[in-house]
Amino acid sequence: MRHIFITAEIGINHNGDMELAKKLIEWSVLCGCDAVKFQKRTVDKVYTKEYLDSYRESPWGTTQRAQKKGLEFGKEEYDVIDTYCKERNIEWFASAWDIDSQMFLRQYDLKYNKVASAMLVREDLLEMIAQEKKHTFIATGMSTWEEIDRAVAIFRKHDCPFELMHCNSTYPMKNEDANLKMIETLKERYGCDVGYSGHETGRIVSLAAAARGATSIERHITLDRAMYGSDQAASLEVDDLQRLVKDIRTVELALGTGERILTPGEEAVKEKLRG
Repeated sequence: MRHIFITAEIGINHNGDMELAKKLIEWSVLCGCDAVKFQKRTVDKVYTKEYLDSYRESPWGTTQRAQKKGLEFGKEEYDVIDTYCKERNIEWFASAWDIDSQMFLRQYDLKYNKVASAMLVREDLLEMIAQEKKHTFIATGMSTWEEIDRAVAIFRKHDCPFELMHCNSTYPMKNEDANLKMIETLKERYGCDVGYSGHETGRIVSLAAAARGATSIERHITLDRAMYGSDQAASLEVDDLQRLVKDIRTVELALGTGERILTPGEEAVKEKLRG
């Protein structure tokens, strides 16, 4: 039976609050997830000064800079995250949005890397990640075949283990935009494992992705979809996360091996009905 790797994407849904981050980690453990994921940015390098100085009202002020920095954890917070995840026996990793952030993550003994869809075209960042040779989840939202080809070539050049993640980068995504048949298309084109990173509001699309052979599922999580934050509406609340994990594990059992076998129950019925 193939184990589907389930990641609870906390991302920036912690809203800069370490206690909220801990609660999200705790719930991910209780729901049976394999890992939690965050996002790391060097704000002044990811965004232009003009953009950061522009107006945006938020709990932290009235500029984009205040909002972005309010959502960003630094070393003190990630030290706490690292310790807390070890105590709770759950893996954590993060998607870096710039070179400095990937370098920052290297100070932790992480088993996984993640390439966000927005970063798939940043070949300098991909080279750096691939050189680490950690299993890397590569999201493919917004990307052309040529862009995915180049990303895959970089990871194969460095002999870095990876799996692609089918993804539609709308928040929230309409169910009819999921295009889950891409899971098989990506597997056939690249000969690699393919997971699913979902931004829909419910569970059924992610469950269908598992049934179609996704090797990993990643979903944003939140304590309340009505909370402040751009990703909250496309996230799962705790009850839905718990149901999704349980249902995915049921799908794993139901998929079986694909071999033609008669179960003991069938043998008994066969004896009765066929004599």
